[in-house]
Amino acid sequence: MHIAKENVPAKIAIPGATARQQVDFGDATGYGKISGEYFSLPAGMDISPLLLGLEGNLCQSPHWGFVLKGMLTITYGDGTQEVTQTNDLFYWPPGHTVKVEEEAEVILFSPQHEHTRVLDHMIDKMNS
Repeated sequence: MHIAKENVPAKIAIPGATARQQVDFGDATGYGKISGEYFSLPAGMDISPLLLGLEGNLCQSPHWGFVLKGMLTITYGDGTQEVTQTNDLFYWPPGHTVKVEEEAEVILFSPQHEHTRVLDHMIDKMNS
Protein backbone atom coordinates (compact mmCIF):
# COMPACT_ATOMS: atom_id res chain seq x y z
CA MET A 1 0.00 0.00 0.00
CA HIS A 2 1.36 3.42 -0.88
CA ILE A 3 0.05 6.94 -1.14
CA ALA A 4 1.58 10.07 -2.63
CA LYS A 5 2.27 12.86 -0.15
CA GLU A 6 -0.26 15.18 -1.75
CA ASN A 7 -2.96 12.49 -1.38
CA VAL A 8 -2.46 12.05 2.38
CA PRO A 9 -5.47 13.85 3.91
CA ALA A 10 -4.71 17.18 5.57
CA LYS A 11 -5.82 16.97 9.20
CA ILE A 12 -4.62 20.51 9.97
CA ALA A 13 -4.08 23.13 7.30
CA ILE A 14 -3.22 26.63 8.46
CA PRO A 15 -1.09 29.28 6.77
CA GLY A 16 2.49 28.02 6.78
CA ALA A 17 1.75 24.59 8.29
CA THR A 18 0.06 21.37 7.20
CA ALA A 19 -0.29 18.17 9.20
CA ARG A 20 -1.29 15.18 7.08
CA GLN A 21 -2.55 11.88 8.49
CA GLN A 22 -3.41 8.61 6.79
CA VAL A 23 -5.25 6.47 9.34
CA ASP A 24 -5.36 2.65 9.27
CA PHE A 25 -1.96 2.53 7.55
CA GLY A 26 -0.85 -1.00 8.38
CA ASP A 27 -0.99 -2.99 11.61
CA ALA A 28 1.77 -3.27 14.22
CA THR A 29 -0.07 -5.64 16.57
CA GLY A 30 2.28 -8.09 18.27
CA TYR A 31 5.51 -6.31 17.32
CA GLY A 32 7.91 -4.95 19.93
CA LYS A 33 10.59 -2.34 19.36
CA ILE A 34 10.72 -0.47 16.05
CA SER A 35 13.92 0.52 14.27
CA GLY A 36 14.31 3.58 12.04
CA GLU A 37 16.31 2.86 8.89
CA TYR A 38 17.71 4.86 6.01
CA PHE A 39 18.56 2.99 2.80
CA SER A 40 20.56 4.27 -0.20
CA LEU A 41 20.03 1.83 -3.08
CA PRO A 42 21.49 1.70 -6.61
CA ALA A 43 19.36 1.33 -9.73
CA GLY A 44 19.03 -2.31 -10.78
CA MET A 45 19.45 -3.78 -7.29
CA ASP A 46 17.21 -6.81 -6.70
CA ILE A 47 17.24 -8.22 -3.17
CA SER A 48 15.47 -11.47 -4.16
CA PRO A 49 18.65 -13.62 -4.27
CA LEU A 50 19.58 -12.41 -0.78
CA LEU A 51 16.23 -13.59 0.61
CA LEU A 52 16.60 -17.21 -0.54
CA GLY A 53 16.20 -19.48 2.46
CA LEU A 54 13.81 -17.25 4.37
CA GLU A 55 10.16 -18.25 4.67
CA GLY A 56 8.75 -18.10 1.13
CA ASN A 57 12.11 -16.65 0.01
CA LEU A 58 10.68 -13.26 0.96
CA CYS A 59 11.23 -10.56 3.56
CA GLN A 60 8.87 -11.40 6.40
CA SER A 61 9.13 -8.03 8.16
CA PRO A 62 6.55 -5.30 7.62
CA HIS A 63 7.82 -1.81 6.82
CA TRP A 64 6.37 1.67 6.97
CA GLY A 65 8.27 4.44 5.26
CA PHE A 66 8.78 7.22 2.78
CA VAL A 67 10.63 7.35 -0.55
CA LEU A 68 12.77 10.48 -0.62
CA LYS A 69 13.79 9.79 -4.21
CA GLY A 70 13.75 6.97 -6.74
CA MET A 71 11.43 4.18 -7.77
CA LEU A 72 11.08 0.63 -6.44
CA THR A 73 8.97 -2.33 -7.53
CA ILE A 74 7.63 -4.39 -4.64
CA THR A 75 6.60 -7.98 -5.42
CA TYR A 76 4.43 -9.87 -2.94
CA GLY A 77 4.17 -13.60 -2.32
CA ASP A 78 1.01 -13.87 -4.43
CA GLY A 79 2.85 -12.35 -7.42
CA THR A 80 1.19 -8.94 -7.29
CA GLN A 81 3.42 -5.93 -7.75
CA GLU A 82 3.25 -2.26 -6.91
CA VAL A 83 5.54 0.64 -7.70
CA THR A 84 6.59 2.93 -4.87
CA GLN A 85 8.31 6.16 -5.92
CA THR A 86 9.49 9.63 -4.88
CA ASN A 87 7.23 11.23 -2.26
CA ASP A 88 5.21 8.06 -1.63
CA LEU A 89 4.36 7.14 1.93
CA PHE A 90 4.14 3.34 2.07
CA TYR A 91 3.35 0.19 4.02
CA TRP A 92 4.86 -3.09 2.82
CA PRO A 93 3.37 -6.08 4.71
CA PRO A 94 5.42 -9.20 5.44
CA GLY A 95 6.03 -11.42 2.41
CA HIS A 96 7.68 -9.17 -0.18
CA THR A 97 10.84 -8.51 -2.16
CA VAL A 98 12.20 -5.27 -3.64
CA LYS A 99 13.77 -4.29 -6.95
CA VAL A 100 15.22 -0.81 -7.39
CA GLU A 101 14.16 0.69 -10.73
CA GLU A 102 15.76 4.12 -10.18
CA GLU A 103 18.46 5.00 -7.62
CA ALA A 104 16.61 5.40 -4.34
CA GLU A 105 16.80 6.97 -0.90
CA VAL A 106 14.24 5.39 1.42
CA ILE A 107 13.32 5.83 5.09
CA LEU A 108 11.91 2.69 6.75
CA PHE A 109 10.39 1.97 10.15
CA SER A 110 10.43 -1.77 10.85
CA PRO A 111 9.95 -4.15 13.78
CA GLN A 112 13.50 -4.41 15.09
CA HIS A 113 13.58 -8.16 15.80
CA GLU A 114 12.05 -9.23 12.49
CA HIS A 115 14.02 -6.91 10.21
CA THR A 116 17.36 -7.50 11.97
CA ARG A 117 16.84 -11.21 11.29
CA VAL A 118 16.27 -10.48 7.58
CA LEU A 119 19.26 -8.09 7.35
CA ASP A 120 21.54 -10.61 9.09
CA HIS A 121 20.40 -13.29 6.64
CA MET A 122 21.17 -10.97 3.70
CA ILE A 123 24.63 -10.25 5.12
CA ASP A 124 25.31 -14.00 5.45
CA LYS A 125 24.27 -14.48 1.79
CA MET A 126 26.62 -11.70 0.65
CA ASN A 127 29.49 -13.23 2.63
CA SER A 128 29.04 -16.78 1.33
